[in-house]
Amino acid sequence: MQATVKKSLQLHQDKLTAKFKLVLLVVVLSNLSACSSLGVEPWQRDLLAKKSMALTSSSIDAALDDHIYFSKEASSGGKSFGGGGCGCN
Repeated sequence: MQATVKKSLQLHQDKLTAKFKLVLLVVVLSNLSACSSLGVEPWQRDLLAKKSMALTSSSIDAALDDHIYFSKEASSGGKSFGGGGCGCN
């Protein structure tokens, strides 16, 4: 009687282990395949190069935003100019 219970528990544990391995395999494969379509294809680059796709369409607005950001943050570098928020170079 005890041997059959042990055998039954071992069989149940083996089934759970097999299911766990299968679920783990599916998760790993789905994660790997999710990264397979990263990047821009050559025929899509013309759409992304349009002026309307820029984050800031006006270069003056972009320069002003950068100046305000770096002045408030007291940071240096990042956009090819040095200095801190104090105004000194």
